[in-house]
Amino acid sequence: MIDPRAIIDPKAELAGDVQIGPYSIIGPDVVIGAGTWVGPHVVINGPTRIGRDNKIFQFSSLGEMPQDKKYQGEPTLLEIGDRNVIREFCTFNRGTAQGGGVTRIGDDNWIMAYVHLAHDCIVANHTIFANNTSLAGHVTVEDHVILGGFTQVHQFCTLGVHCFTAFGSGIAKDVPPYVMAAGHPAAPHGLNVEGLRRRGFAAETIAQLRRAYKVLYRSNLTLKAAIEQLRALAAETPEVETLIRFLEKSSRGILR
Repeated sequence: MIDPRAIIDPKAELAGDVQIGPYSIIGPDVVIGAGTWVGPHVVINGPTRIGRDNKIFQFSSLGEMPQDKKYQGEPTLLEIGDRNVIREFCTFNRGTAQGGGVTRIGDDNWIMAYVHLAHDCIVANHTIFANNTSLAGHVTVEDHVILGGFTQVHQFCTLGVHCFTAFGSGIAKDVPPYVMAAGHPAAPHGLNVEGLRRRGFAAETIAQLRRAYKVLYRSNLTLKAAIEQLRALAAETPEVETLIRFLEKSSRGILR
């Protein structure tokens, strides 16, 4: 299961059925769960925790020290959940003490080639990152987000559930749930209707979210006034309440 040309530090902890390809290097304080496959020429440094049934393709670098000048060698962490696909040349850095100490990726994410996740990023579940997507430090990506190729996200931004970014988007503010964003700098371009349909949202729910989008973006209201109008829709549609909670906690400001 472990190619004889791989280098595995004695302090690494690998489940019995983990597969490691030739010329890969697994450092100390790395834990890899059952069923995970690591291809050739992968470097994983610790402290890093990787869950079950992941696939990690060649030339990826996981768990390296953060690209942050404040970093002084603190024992920070990279955590990767279960059933993720991590394609070629991806770079995931560990966290920093100032940012909570952890970079975390959840479960069932599809991460394509050349994706960079900087220190202290939090990625939830069921996301898709197309080729060459880059997250700066302290970015949060919620469930079911899709990021188009060459999307760039500024530090401390949050991308809400079920949002979508087009190819080459430059994200400098928070992207609310269910919204499509495009451009450099990015701007809102409607509701992610097709994504919502594919995930089983009812037609009436999508219609209510369309109304919520119009209140937020086409009513010429301040954000505070828009939130007050959205509360009436939220009484009928819980998904609108999700949007309101996101808007109320946004500290960076939303795309408008």
